[in-house]
Amino acid sequence: MHAQSQPLSLKQVLFCGAMIVTLSMGIRHGFGLWLQPITQEQGWSRQSFSMALAIQNLAWGVIGVFAGMLADKLGAFRVLVAGAVLYAAGLAGMALSPTPLLFALTAGVLIGAAQAGTTYAVIYGVIGRQIPVERRSWAMGVAAAAGSFGQFLMVPVEGQLIAGFGWHTALLVLALMVLLIVPLAFGLREPRVGQAAVAHRDQTILQAVGEAFKYPSFVLLMAGYFVCGFQLAFIGVHMPSYLRDKGLSPEVASYALALVGLFNVFGTYVAGSLGARLAKRKLLAAIYFSRAATIAVFLAAPITPLSVYVFASVMGFLWLSTVPLTSGIVAQIFGVAHLSMLGGFVFLSHQVGSFLGVWLGGYLYDSTGSYNIVWYLAIALGVFAALVNLPVKEGAIVRQPAPQPA
Repeated sequence: MHAQSQPLSLKQVLFCGAMIVTLSMGIRHGFGLWLQPITQEQGWSRQSFSMALAIQNLAWGVIGVFAGMLADKLGAFRVLVAGAVLYAAGLAGMALSPTPLLFALTAGVLIGAAQAGTTYAVIYGVIGRQIPVERRSWAMGVAAAAGSFGQFLMVPVEGQLIAGFGWHTALLVLALMVLLIVPLAFGLREPRVGQAAVAHRDQTILQAVGEAFKYPSFVLLMAGYFVCGFQLAFIGVHMPSYLRDKGLSPEVASYALALVGLFNVFGTYVAGSLGARLAKRKLLAAIYFSRAATIAVFLAAPITPLSVYVFASVMGFLWLSTVPLTSGIVAQIFGVAHLSMLGGFVFLSHQVGSFLGVWLGGYLYDSTGSYNIVWYLAIALGVFAALVNLPVKEGAIVRQPAPQPA
């Protein structure tokens, strides 16, 4: 029993957390590769496919709040196992859905729920509880970098699976692969859930939520994260089709998404490391402004494989670097007792942005025959996000002491 009361080791938390995020995020980053094969074979519009993935992002955000509550209360292990099972069911459902409605329920709702239970909010809750505060930002950067490595690793694998076995079989293979999360979840089984593993709480869930939403910096972080979701979801899902529309081969898109993942490994690690020493709000503002500038240059330059690879590399460096910084600020302000839940609320804003980015991409393409309007929106929103992050206050919130009984 004494061994059970010890905190998890740093190496164990980082290895298991990183591998889980590698699988969960790596698989989802390749979903854009399925847009044209599925819509062409099924005779669906791009909007139908886009709506399913938009629902996925929204379901991920909404359910993520409750997954965070459960992880804070019960520990991450049970949430991770349930998420892995849902992920496998959703991928199999994607392969077998004969109608857009069933596709939206499986690719959308099931996989969205699965991602809520297998990605950053849950993993960061374990990091916040198990890793000392002085190493927390760095550890969050390592976990975010793992998700980026997953993209670098998995997107080319998914492209090869589609080319070699067809899109149906490729999805079924991924359904089996994602179940590897279950044994990895045992490595994040926190000791004495409800006691040592869960931080002491001076607030109820409702009190913590009310405090957060009344605090301006929390709302500003949510606004910035909305933009992050809009930009990344649009680019991740629609860039492969955008490049094919420009006459480039599918391999260019696959390599571009892999480069995003590769350079994101460095970007998220650097962001997490810098966040331990520099003002996170200023780093976030720089990242969002740099994204806007990068998109603008990409649209102005001729579209060639080289320009695509340069764009993917720069955007990759900026891709998920917002994640450890935003989560780190939430932990600094409010502490770790309700970190997974509050992180879930911030991520909900991210996923509302993701919903709009994915859906608008498909809707405006079907309406206008072009992605240009959404690209311009991504630039404008990047400038907006840079501005709203600058006034964020990173210090711990000052709470009034609770009245003592006479």
